[in-house]
Amino acid sequence: MRIVFDTNVLFAAYIARGTCATLYEQALAAATLLTSEIILQEFEEKLVAKGKVEPEKAARLRAEIAANSSIVPIEPPTNPVCRDPDDDAILATAVAAHADLLVTGDKDLLVIGISQGIPIVTPAECLARLREPTSRTE
Repeated sequence: MRIVFDTNVLFAAYIARGTCATLYEQALAAATLLTSEIILQEFEEKLVAKGKVEPEKAARLRAEIAANSSIVPIEPPTNPVCRDPDDDAILATAVAAHADLLVTGDKDLLVIGISQGIPIVTPAECLARLREPTSRTE
């Protein structure tokens, strides 16, 4: 399974011990993680600004995610879908990566439901899918 996590899911995985952290650990073992430079940059910035993580540590965490993921180049969307341009970059990442799932807690993305054939799901739904015996193939 090919999965793109939005920035908030990655942030929650590293800041709190909860569903997102469990999901990230299981996805590392059972899926192919995909990301883009835009997601990595936003993740690092959010760690520093909202997570109060030292910049050096935030850079190390960004590098860790990059090392555990395939980084796909994306093109800026020509026809914005979301009111937030950052959300369009997340969608563009999922499309460029040929992802099987886009995982987010962002209501603006979740309301879309599916974009260009890619289901947009919550972390809990993704975790449930990873735990299904048939989803363990890549």
